[in-house]
Amino acid sequence: MRAYHVTIGGYEFDTAEEGPQSGPPVVLLHGFPQTSACWQAASRVMAGEGLRTIAPNQRGYSPGARPAQVESYHLAHLVSDVTGLLDALGLPSAHLVGHDWGAIVAWHAAAWHPERFRTLTAVSVPHLRAMSEVLAAGGPAADEQRRRSEYIQLFQMEGGRAEDVLLANNARTLHDLFSPLPEMAILPHYHALSQRPALTAALNWYRAMDMRTFATLPNVKIPTTFVWSTEDPAIGRASAEACARCVEAPYRFVELEGVSHWIPDQAPVELARAVSDRVRAVYT
Repeated sequence: MRAYHVTIGGYEFDTAEEGPQSGPPVVLLHGFPQTSACWQAASRVMAGEGLRTIAPNQRGYSPGARPAQVESYHLAHLVSDVTGLLDALGLPSAHLVGHDWGAIVAWHAAAWHPERFRTLTAVSVPHLRAMSEVLAAGGPAADEQRRRSEYIQLFQMEGGRAEDVLLANNARTLHDLFSPLPEMAILPHYHALSQRPALTAALNWYRAMDMRTFATLPNVKIPTTFVWSTEDPAIGRASAEACARCVEAPYRFVELEGVSHWIPDQAPVELARAVSDRVRAVYT
């Protein structure tokens, strides 16, 4: 692994690379409450297949990229960080992969800047308009998805209240978010996010989020794979399957049976294969 800092818009982002410099560049975006360490196992597999993986600790997660204002975490800034990463590395374009919140950023980046991304692999979280349409349609599927999304209300609590809940009792609630991962997989993220300034910055992604805009997110027009797992407590099947109608390009839906929300940790080989297949299809 090669570790270095990238300066983007005056902020310094901790970044990790694997694989040959000459390989197709693949940018990996982590979610909440994880860091780029979640990609280590999958990155090794991808590197072995000749891909060059680039995994930044995103805005708020890198100590050198931690603005105080909530509005600094709007999606426009998060997407700008990704295109800025390509610019800083001299990459006209790259393949894009995102898990959890990283998937939300990736969907927006692919929709807004299709000229910068060759392919998209979104993990766990579907196109946000697909989820919005499921909720708007009403009925049992909407009720189920609404229940699955209730946790967001906790993360959006302001005035330090969300931090108080997550950090109480030696950050027990924060720790439990990672269930059913083993302790060794949890520790890097737990140590990083159990520090209050880091947790506040990560939660600011939720506080800056305007879910009303999800219904207007354009279709993605680059080759896309969506990877979803049956035991994900946050995303129901209806939202996952609705994702297909938000992509106007070659599309593949990969369903992982018996895997929880933490796909990069629990199914790194399967995920790496899905990414590699999507990337390789561009060159064949």
